[in-house]
Amino acid sequence: MAEKNYRASTGVDQFYYAVLTETGTSLIEGDVERVEFLQTITVELPQEIVRAHGDNKTAELAVSNGNISVTSSFHKLPLVDRQVLLGLETTTDGLAAFGSSDNPPYVACVFAKTHEDGSREWVGLPKGIFTRPSINGQTKTDSVEFQSDEISAEFMDRDVAGFSEEKSVIVGVDAKGSTTTRDALFQAVFGTTYPAVPSV
Repeated sequence: MAEKNYRASTGVDQFYYAVLTETGTSLIEGDVERVEFLQTITVELPQEIVRAHGDNKTAELAVSNGNISVTSSFHKLPLVDRQVLLGLETTTDGLAAFGSSDNPPYVACVFAKTHEDGSREWVGLPKGIFTRPSINGQTKTDSVEFQSDEISAEFMDRDVAGFSEEKSVIVGVDAKGSTTTRDALFQAVFGTTYPAVPSV
């Protein structure tokens, strides 16, 4: 049995996404994109126990799995990322628009939960669609208050290399200094390697 780690997570970072291809040999279109300054993220994995009855008692139990939903907030979600995630039409003048014919693409996502001992728990979301967020604003007062951007999505099952059945959420842990799980997750979710950090 693998060694158990009981350290709770204390942060989140490393949010990446990529648009999935509809056809072709590669899994994603273009590059894997990073959105910095992730503040919170919640992955809802609802399940319900369903009971079958007979002879005035429970005859059988079964698990009913609900829809996987994700809600995340960022210090700022740049417009260029919203354009991609939401499939917005843009103009050469730099305008982006919402409309009744918006058709967001299927995307895959990865993020990490961080721990004080330097380890990371990686979470992969293989196939989902983001929905339009509300546009909010607030007046500046005597003290400065930063506002965050929130966006939601729903995810579904997808064939993922290494698993016998389709999956909708994949998790794994890297000890401090290790990237084995991260690299395997990027290959499974995006079909490519972890993006190289640009040299300064």
